[in-house]
Amino acid sequence: MTLLRLLQRSTEKFGDKTVLLAGDRTTTYSELWESVVRLGMALRHLGVESGERVGVMLPNVPAFVQAYFGILAAGGTVVPFNTMYKPEEVRYLLEDASIQRVLTSQLFMPGLHAAADRLGRAVHAIPLDGAPGALESEVLSARHGRGPAHQLADVSLEETAVCLYTSGTTGQPKGALLTHRNLLSNTESFRQIAPCDERDLFFCVLPLFHSFAATVLMLFPMSIGAGIVLEPRFVPEQALRVMVERHVTILAAVPSMYAVWTQLPPIELDLSPIRFGISGGAPLPVEVLHRFEARYGIPIYEGYGLTEASPVLTENPPLGLRKVGSVGKPLPMVELRVVDAGGKDVPPGEVGEIVAKGPNIMQGYLNRPEATAQVLRDGWLYSGDLGRQDTDGYFYIVDRKKDLIIVGGMNVYPREVEEVLAAHPAVAEVAVIGFPDVTRGEVPKAYIVLRAGATASKRELLRFVRERLAAFKVPRDVEFCEYLPRTISGKILRQQLGPAGET
Repeated sequence: MTLLRLLQRSTEKFGDKTVLLAGDRTTTYSELWESVVRLGMALRHLGVESGERVGVMLPNVPAFVQAYFGILAAGGTVVPFNTMYKPEEVRYLLEDASIQRVLTSQLFMPGLHAAADRLGRAVHAIPLDGAPGALESEVLSARHGRGPAHQLADVSLEETAVCLYTSGTTGQPKGALLTHRNLLSNTESFRQIAPCDERDLFFCVLPLFHSFAATVLMLFPMSIGAGIVLEPRFVPEQALRVMVERHVTILAAVPSMYAVWTQLPPIELDLSPIRFGISGGAPLPVEVLHRFEARYGIPIYEGYGLTEASPVLTENPPLGLRKVGSVGKPLPMVELRVVDAGGKDVPPGEVGEIVAKGPNIMQGYLNRPEATAQVLRDGWLYSGDLGRQDTDGYFYIVDRKKDLIIVGGMNVYPREVEEVLAAHPAVAEVAVIGFPDVTRGEVPKAYIVLRAGATASKRELLRFVRERLAAFKVPRDVEFCEYLPRTISGKILRQQLGPAGET
């Protein structure tokens, strides 16, 4: 059993059933499988080797799913790119993962070319919506794409299927290496607690390059023969209307999306077909949960996970006791503990670091043996998150040990933003922290000490960052100060600047 076999098995059982709905376009399991086989054969023809890391830079469109499984069919490793990344951020991924080819859209070609120019070597950006007759279209042509499934690459459960990049404590993105076994086990664990079947229709507006969406809104529904509604952009009212028009039954979103939906003006829509919603990616404020449920009548079940865990670790069980404010119980096959600084278990109710173990835990970080050794110890994944467990086995996220800022479910590390601001000629010192935000969960804020005699406006500094980093990483505010509080060793005392880490 591999991820490719998962799709093939569902195709054999649900061949004529629609799996993807995007705008006016529908794709059946059989049509998807055929396109995956063709793409896999074409990529092998173009020279993709077993284990080669191939980038995917696409929004939530059928081509993303085709590219994901097509790379696996060729024996390659999928490396999803955040579609909001700027050329410098893309260049880093291309270099770190030694990527030679990226499956993409014409929309992202200029940025990829700019990233490749800065890299100093050739990168083949292959738009799957290329013009007829171009090499890119040839990739999907019948001439290179036909061939029986048994000619596809033969891979094992232990081979790396996906390299998912997540920011590390230094601010540099790190590629979490997830095998077929990791992702399949997490999909199976989620299946055992989620009361869903082939009659369900999942709404996917969360980006598929994110681990939450990839597992819960792609791999899981495909494993049970369900359908997936793909929405490329989050437009709040439009998303609700699409759910109504398509008769969606399962919703999954990050807390900031639920918050936005509660703030919409009155709108008459029948959302009764939606049986429940799933929340993850960031802590869900209890107030947001209550407001959303009161307005729309859809119960929300909160969970918790990490990219390094494929990603789901816990979930409030839809068929069991839901504890509002908790992130639920560990999934089947997943072990969770709360430990002190010495790695020893703390009693129920006491706060410590959450550590996890199971077949879903990553193999390590690409090219980062030291970083891997820091988080994988004695078979346990150290999350860096502080939490507690109650006597019923439910977990609660209390705070984060890291300086991570979660903006609408997307990870932002202060140092990465600080390094960009520090490059501005007027900036002497800078510190970035997270502030609570009702809509996004958190937003970055920058504290800046200007160089003597230098001047710079908030607008100028924010524009400087916006030109170099994805929009979600740009501080929402800048505060000028005379100095930054520091320890004797020179470390910035972030807690004296503001409520960093609060949710």
